[in-house]
Amino acid sequence: MKALGALAFAFVIAGCSASRIENGVFYSPKGYQVSLPPQGWAVKPGGAAELELQRQDPAGGMLADATCDDKTAGRPLTVLTRHLTFGLKDRVLEDGGPLTLAGRPAQRAVVRGSLDGAPVGVEAVVIKGERCVYDFLYVAPAAAFETGRDDFRAFVESFSGGAR
Repeated sequence: MKALGALAFAFVIAGCSASRIENGVFYSPKGYQVSLPPQGWAVKPGGAAELELQRQDPAGGMLADATCDDKTAGRPLTVLTRHLTFGLKDRVLEDGGPLTLAGRPAQRAVVRGSLDGAPVGVEAVVIKGERCVYDFLYVAPAAAFETGRDDFRAFVESFSGGAR
């Protein structure tokens, strides 16, 4: 899915290569873990994010990544969340706002727009620790967007660990 790749590469800093997946759980060398969606999603190797997942039918992609530095962690959640959707044209914010995940402040945004001329839906969630920011992104063609949102929600809600 060209649109997912463009969005992921444009907005996410490359992760470390010492991550691992055991029993359906992704373990980041940055100290956090998330459970992989149950079926239909495949790990996309060599991506810019620590973990990129792709589904062929219906099409969609999601990712998880962490940035651990004081400068990034010091930015407001609204700014960090908006950065995940840069490059999206004709943006319409459908839903979003602050929330708490894993006992940490977080921000969510659901945006419709176009990417590379194709209509897409995007859900972005940023979780903020003391020194690390954890990014989660789901992108799918507009017609298939709703079909992957429950998987994405479970993926994000499975987040644990990480440096506070």
